Amino acid sequence: MLSRGCLEASRTSRGRARRAQGAPMPQTLTLTSPAFAHMGRIPDRYAAAGADLSPPLLFAGVPAGAASLALVCDDPDAVSGVFDHFVLYNLSPATPGLPEGLPGVPRHADGSLSGLNGWGRLGYAGPQPPSGIHRYVFTLYALDAVLALPPGVAKKDLLRAAKGHILASATLIGRYGRE
Repeated sequence: MLSRGCLEASRTSRGRARRAQGAPMPQTLTLTSPAFAHMGRIPDRYAAAGADLSPPLLFAGVPAGAASLALVCDDPDAVSGVFDHFVLYNLSPATPGLPEGLPGVPRHADGSLSGLNGWGRLGYAGPQPPSGIHRYVFTLYALDAVLALPPGVAKKDLLRAAKGHILASATLIGRYGRE
């Protein structure tokens, strides 16, 4: 018998975990930015034609079992296929977010590592679509492991290493383009 406020470990006939009456709802991983709303326009400050700074990001609801976080940003609307704008990994799960203008260095003071963007450089590369309005998809992953990767890996290598370790993910989409 479970005490009030605990999650019942047994499964229902449909295979879903049941929540004991009065138990708190599990937190949901969220990713937001004070600079733009989900599906909102990314300010010029964060674009290649502007200051080309990474936008400030806020994280919440990181699962209790998370050992690290990873963040990627890509443009699925790029003419040549998905273009990677930002790869960052091995962030502490206690990290509340990222400040504006995170430098493109291999290893940050907190121990997190920068990966390669689509230009083959470390750090953030701001939006610069040749025409039209593109979506920029920021995805935060909560992982149950610290990844044994060196600085400077590509997004595909990060996601390969993260496979089987993703506890939760959250997405924030910004839009940018020439109107």
